[in-house]
Amino acid sequence: MITVHHLNNSRSQRVLWLLEELGLDYEVIRYERDAKTMLAPPALRKVHPLGKSPVISDGDIVVAESGAIVEYLVDEHGKGKLKPRAGSAEQRRYTYWLHYAEGSAMPPLLMSLVFARLPTQPMPFFVRPVAKGIADKVLTGYIEPQLRQHLDYLESELKERDWFAGRKFTAADIQMSFPVEAFAARGGLGRKHARLADWLQRIHARPAWQRALERGGPYELLR
Repeated sequence: MITVHHLNNSRSQRVLWLLEELGLDYEVIRYERDAKTMLAPPALRKVHPLGKSPVISDGDIVVAESGAIVEYLVDEHGKGKLKPRAGSAEQRRYTYWLHYAEGSAMPPLLMSLVFARLPTQPMPFFVRPVAKGIADKVLTGYIEPQLRQHLDYLESELKERDWFAGRKFTAADIQMSFPVEAFAARGGLGRKHARLADWLQRIHARPAWQRALERGGPYELLR
């Protein structure tokens, strides 16, 4: 039996979704973030030394990191589902998006979250204006342009195809769901990114996505 160590409002939601798309049996062990720090509880360190989520166990096998989990589940249990034919152009795109999601898309989103929250953190009152000035300068001068560049890039990639790897829905779309949802939660997807907004609506309409939401509980990305 596959066990998902599931942290609320986290990347592990897409692991539940993948399992539902593959039609696999699994159990969920839930963990809750600390209400003040929003960090994962220490109990997760008993599963994996870094104490992060998602983590799955499959018998004696423990797999961490979203991309590694996606690849493991599709390769070991997918029976050819949700993955393009080996050696095809779609397979190369599939591999690219599996890695892009965390390697390129998430760093500027995380930086945006950190610097947006910086001025509200505990500090001497006379330091706060300086911290706010630094945070605003980093956000407007570096992070915001990076976010716009990524959004424009993602929008352009959906011009000639319905899904990120090609004409068919794959596990790459599942992997990409978290950064696109984070972009949407952060600033919304307006007319300029209509294809991304449509893609997000289509994945949220999938029965497997809705079943995963029921299994995982309330899901709201950090803003």
